[in-house]
Amino acid sequence: MSEGEKQGKNNLQYAYNLTLASIAGQVGCLTLIIIFAALFAGLWLDGRMDSKPMFTIILLVGSVPVTLLLMFRVVKSATKRIKPIEKKETPEEEQNSGKYS
Repeated sequence: MSEGEKQGKNNLQYAYNLTLASIAGQVGCLTLIIIFAALFAGLWLDGRMDSKPMFTIILLVGSVPVTLLLMFRVVKSATKRIKPIEKKETPEEEQNSGKYS
């Protein structure tokens, strides 16, 4: 394996790792935003209606399926944008593929 091929594989692995880190960061931030929104909305509703833990608990439990659904959508859309790298054939492979067809 030549030095250029090793460098190309390292760059490919680096880009792949950055993509995974980006997706994980998006999912983590989205989860925090939804949970904090549910918490503050529940506390606000409980304060307005004098029903201390009821709305907070309902909204926090209700935020779990919403978070899972949005996480699935974020990961699905991010993986859809990842394009596979086409393998380039060497001149020898091109000649060999023509022989057998």
